[in-house]
Amino acid sequence: MASQKNVCVTVRVDKDLKENADALFERLGLNMSSAFNIFLQKAVSEETIPLLISTKKRTDFGHGISVDHITNAFNTAVQDDIKTNQQKGLPIAKYDTDKKQAYLEFTDGTKEYING
Repeated sequence: MASQKNVCVTVRVDKDLKENADALFERLGLNMSSAFNIFLQKAVSEETIPLLISTKKRTDFGHGISVDHITNAFNTAVQDDIKTNQQKGLPIAKYDTDKKQAYLEFTDGTKEYING
């Protein structure tokens, strides 16, 4: 008899937790088995539990989110806002590095420097 490559693992979890996890994984295009396998693969490849385990409650902003992720999210939000303002014909806030001064650039190309 040949040995199986895959094995069955039974894990007990709270019913609500499982339902919420199933819903999340479905939105991510995964199922519980795939998500669990991803967790195990990451744990083995990094030789660690791939999440923070602590007795201290963390409430600081961005905990668990990389600086690069926050920076990319911010830049995307700024670019989206600029596009929206351009579509509406509103001025765009910019910064003149030579003059070290902020200004508004209007759709006709004129600039209005901010006194400060």
